[in-house]
Amino acid sequence: MLIDWFTVGAQALNFIVLVWLLKRFLYKPILNAIDSREKRIATELADADAKKAEAQRERDEFQHKNEAFDQQRAALLSEATEEAKTETQRLLGEAREAADALSAKRMETLSNDVRNLSKAIGRRTQQEVFAITRKALMDLASTSLEERLVEVFIRRLGEMDGPAKAGLAEALKTTSYPALLRSAFDLPAEQRAEIRNVLEETCSAEIHIRFETAPELISGIELTTNGQKVAWSIADYLSSLENGVGELLKEKDKSEAKTELKSEESKPDARSQ
Repeated sequence: MLIDWFTVGAQALNFIVLVWLLKRFLYKPILNAIDSREKRIATELADADAKKAEAQRERDEFQHKNEAFDQQRAALLSEATEEAKTETQRLLGEAREAADALSAKRMETLSNDVRNLSKAIGRRTQQEVFAITRKALMDLASTSLEERLVEVFIRRLGEMDGPAKAGLAEALKTTSYPALLRSAFDLPAEQRAEIRNVLEETCSAEIHIRFETAPELISGIELTTNGQKVAWSIADYLSSLENGVGELLKEKDKSEAKTELKSEESKPDARSQ
């Protein structure tokens, strides 16, 4: 069998051309496509890993923030609870102090009312006692008592000291109006003349006197002239006694006030307990 080298050569050339064509137009694009696909897959896998890492980081960050938020919320809640407790204690303390102050004020007001009532009763009793005494003296006044009162008044005129007697004499001499002599009872002519004689002896001059009856003097006699006044009556003794009783009551009130002040100062401070 003869070999057709031309045919063999042509077939070999055709095979080489076919291989070159396959490599050029088939294998190389396929390989490039495979390489490109592998690179794309690798890139996508890398991106997926990066996204997974980013998601894990964000998840960790969110968890950390959530834990920090929980801690902050717990701290704020605890702080708010403590503040509410402190405010409650403060309000209770203020309410207790206000109640104590109101109670103390009420007790003070009640004590003042009792004290004022006691004072009012004392003053009223005092006034009634002296009013009854004055009325009894007016009812018991007699002619003999009136004569004795005139004698006492005349004696007081005679017993006046030098300056007082000189002042009375000057007033009687310089006045352009009659001297006024008021008495709780109507003076008889003899007693009027006796009083006039004593005054004229005191002043060494003629004296004009106007006599009036004044029952409110309560068994007393009063001489007034030019701003000068000489008087004597049982009411003077009653007034002196009344003033004395009033002073005693004032001293008693002062003593009670000092005792209460010492008692308040000795009390322990409620807030220090």
